[in-house]
Amino acid sequence: MEGGGATGVDLSRKFVSETELDEKRKKRQEEWEKVRKPDDPEEAPEEKYDPRSLFERLQEQKDKKQEDFEEQFKFRNMVRGLDEDESSFLDEVSRQQSLVEKQRRDEEKQELLEYRISFYHMLVMEKT
Repeated sequence: MEGGGATGVDLSRKFVSETELDEKRKKRQEEWEKVRKPDDPEEAPEEKYDPRSLFERLQEQKDKKQEDFEEQFKFRNMVRGLDEDESSFLDEVSRQQSLVEKQRRDEEKQELLEYRISFYHMLVMEKT
């Protein structure tokens, strides 16, 4: 077995050659040129190195997704229905508002009627 010995692990793939790094940089630069805006730097920014293990990075992504999921349903859990007392109170308030509104309309009608009657009497008095 080449480079790996009896374990079956290819040790030659543990290291990255300078040519592979150059190829990656070239490819990144080409892609950067496609999306670069006039005010962006000419050279593609270097990829940020994350020293954490793959497990830690994946765990962070998983935790973030879980938080987003919980946040999505957080508001839903905060909203609750009205109990019977609250519902009956709101019904009573609505009923009283309707009564007040009806009373106001009736008073306006009465005032308009009185005005028309007085206006009519005034017209009749002027003719006589």
